Amino acid sequence: MNLQEYLPIILFILVGTAIGIAPQVIGFIMGPNRPDAAKNSPYECGFEAFEDARMQFDVRYYLVAILFILFDLEIAFLFPWAVSLRDIGPTGFWAVMVFLGILVVGLVYEWKKGALDWE
Repeated sequence: MNLQEYLPIILFILVGTAIGIAPQVIGFIMGPNRPDAAKNSPYECGFEAFEDARMQFDVRYYLVAILFILFDLEIAFLFPWAVSLRDIGPTGFWAVMVFLGILVVGLVYEWKKGALDWE
């Protein structure tokens, strides 16, 4: 194992870590620290908390979030396909068409079940 082969990778990791940690450390050291009652309060959004922290949320929030993530991630798979469309040929094209067909069937199913309706 030659260390010189891994030097760019190690350097990349070290520089990335430094870029991620250095601004936080500099801000902590050089930033003002003037706590007051408003900053130390549990909520700084303009009103006091008035309900129990264990209150139930509507399931529709989670359902819409999961559906958004699902379809958003699936659409993100189309970008590499669009970039390499000339290289993958007709087989790659039809594979993605099948993929999109499955997505459309899933979207129609969710639509018919009423998962996208907000009442």
